[in-house]
Amino acid sequence: MIHQISAEHLTIERIGEIIYKNYKLELSEDAKQRIRRCRNYLDKKIVARGEPIYGVTTGFGSLCNVNIGKDHLSQLQINLIKSHACGTGERVPNDIVKIMLFLKIQSLSYGYSGCKMDTILRLIAFFNNDIYPVVYKQGSLGASGDLVPLAHMCLPLVGLGEVEYQGKIISGEEMLHKKRWKPIELGSKEGLALLNGTQNMSAFAVWSLLNAKRLSEWADKIAAMSLDAFDGRIEPFIEAVHLVRPHQGQLETARRMKELLEDSQLIVNSKPHVQDPYSFRCVPQVHGAVKDTIRYVKSVIEVEINSATDNPTICPEEDLIISGGNFHGEPIALPIDFLSIAMSELANISERRIYRLVSGTRGLPNFLVANPGVNSGFMITQYTAASCVSLNKSLAMPSSVDSIPSCQDQEDHVSMGGNAAIKLYKVILNTERVLAIELFNAAQALDFRQPLRSSPKIMAIHDAFRMHVPFILNDDLMYPYIEKSIKFLRK
Repeated sequence: MIHQISAEHLTIERIGEIIYKNYKLELSEDAKQRIRRCRNYLDKKIVARGEPIYGVTTGFGSLCNVNIGKDHLSQLQINLIKSHACGTGERVPNDIVKIMLFLKIQSLSYGYSGCKMDTILRLIAFFNNDIYPVVYKQGSLGASGDLVPLAHMCLPLVGLGEVEYQGKIISGEEMLHKKRWKPIELGSKEGLALLNGTQNMSAFAVWSLLNAKRLSEWADKIAAMSLDAFDGRIEPFIEAVHLVRPHQGQLETARRMKELLEDSQLIVNSKPHVQDPYSFRCVPQVHGAVKDTIRYVKSVIEVEINSATDNPTICPEEDLIISGGNFHGEPIALPIDFLSIAMSELANISERRIYRLVSGTRGLPNFLVANPGVNSGFMITQYTAASCVSLNKSLAMPSSVDSIPSCQDQEDHVSMGGNAAIKLYKVILNTERVLAIELFNAAQALDFRQPLRSSPKIMAIHDAFRMHVPFILNDDLMYPYIEKSIKFLRK
């Protein structure tokens, strides 16, 4: 399958389809015209213009006042990539690197960056051949864009750095030799076009949004199973309650919970208790607020991924080359932090439901095991969930409230969006773990309600889960079942 790079509006869902269904990329004719027009304009401007152009005929950052001779313009770009590749820490996962490649190609194709055609086509070749540049998580300040990770991503263009290709880590030079490709000869401004931009932050955000939506949907299903297993009440989900406080996510969640529990034998039972704890009763309010947050963050990130974010911005139609600040990550750093907070809360309320299920109330056995005492049952699964939730609370501290000046104070305010993105990635994984543990507990609790059954929709989830994770009769090794539960949520 082929996806044509064009100026048409990209959605988060479309990117997910392109990445995970192994689409190949090609440039549309419109994109090719935009790229050529911008490059031709820049080349003519360099010849005709006597005054310096930042990043084209000058040094970078605080070295913007140093003029570079024509004979050194190409070397300037290679030196930029080499000197900026200062990443450290863990590798960025391959699927996020692939999103980075895609977003950089997309941004350069708008024709405001001045990149040459062969450079963009080589990035497309990386994408289409599953060549994953080795990129490290730590290093971006999210200010002049994602300088450090994007430098690592682009090193293999000139035969430097490393890539993962066919399951092995090899040098950029060896990769070019294997593919019989020549190193790209970077033209003026190209290094800056490649390194400036928000594609690292944006790639983490796209990945996180795809998974946040999936986990939000799972959270409702798992909460419905937990509610029925806990002998909870349906009244808090009646629409009349939510029409008097009509937040969109709240209304959606209440309707979804009602649909999920329709025709349950358990939910219609007479209840001796008049109220449920907040972790059950307030699912519409909490899960709904998360849905609204995901919706907002998605709207911001979609603006970003449909934008040109390098510097300087070249506008051939207006005859302008302007050194501005489109690479500054603040517009997305704030929403990325917001999504971390929201997903932390999804895990937070899930852990509280786990605690209730193992607490030995409402007719459920202590720690969800038939013979507690000899058996500890599900006691420690709650500990693990609590550990993940506590870590999330630390990770949810906003990165975007911090700024450490850099580049001899030329870059005196930075977004720290790169750190925000890394933390969001960790929060998403922890939230997935907590929800998987809740499902593990909820399925166990539901089995203690037999012969009564939950709704057809919930029992279908339960029965599918039981094909991977059994009912726990006596103490067993639990960590493999937690891992199977996580994988179940990914299917």
